[in-house]
Amino acid sequence: MVPELITLGNLHHVQQMAFNWGGYHLHEFDIDGERFGIPDPEFDWEPIRSEKRIQLKTALGGIGAFKYIYDFGDHWEHRIKVEKKLLGDLELSHRALCLAGANAAPPEDVGGAPGYEEFVAAMADPNHPEHQRMCEWYGDSFDPAHFDVIELSLAYHDLKI
Repeated sequence: MVPELITLGNLHHVQQMAFNWGGYHLHEFDIDGERFGIPDPEFDWEPIRSEKRIQLKTALGGIGAFKYIYDFGDHWEHRIKVEKKLLGDLELSHRALCLAGANAAPPEDVGGAPGYEEFVAAMADPNHPEHQRMCEWYGDSFDPAHFDVIELSLAYHDLKI
C-alpha cells in the first residue's frame, strides 16, 4: 500500500525493497503508453519523462493498472494494479505498507524468469551440476517459499516518502 501522492521515483524504491534488489539497473514505468523513468539522452531512443516529481495520482489519471519494468537485460516486468483507494489518515499518507505477500523474490542478476527457474532447481538439488556454483554465487541457502511480511514492513517504516 502506498500513498497516491508518492512520486514514481519513490515508488521505484518501494518496488526495489519489495524484491530486495539494489536498484542499479535501468527501469521504467509504462502508464497507458507513456514512459517514466530516469531520462538518459545517450540511450533513450524514445522519449521518457522524468519520474522524480511525477506523483502516482497524476501519472495514473484514472488508469487502474500499469507496468513497471526493471533490469532491461533480465526484463522483470511487473503489472501493478490499483485495487482500492482508501481515505487516508495523515500518518499513512507518507508511508508504504506491506499488507501481505508470498514467496521469495528472485535474486538480482539471476537471468530473468528462465534463470530464476534454473537457480531454484539448482539450489534445491545438491546433485544438480550447478548447485555448488549457485551456492557460492548466492552465498546462502534459498527457500523459494519464504516471505517475511514483518521484515518488509519494518524496512518500509524507515523509508522516507
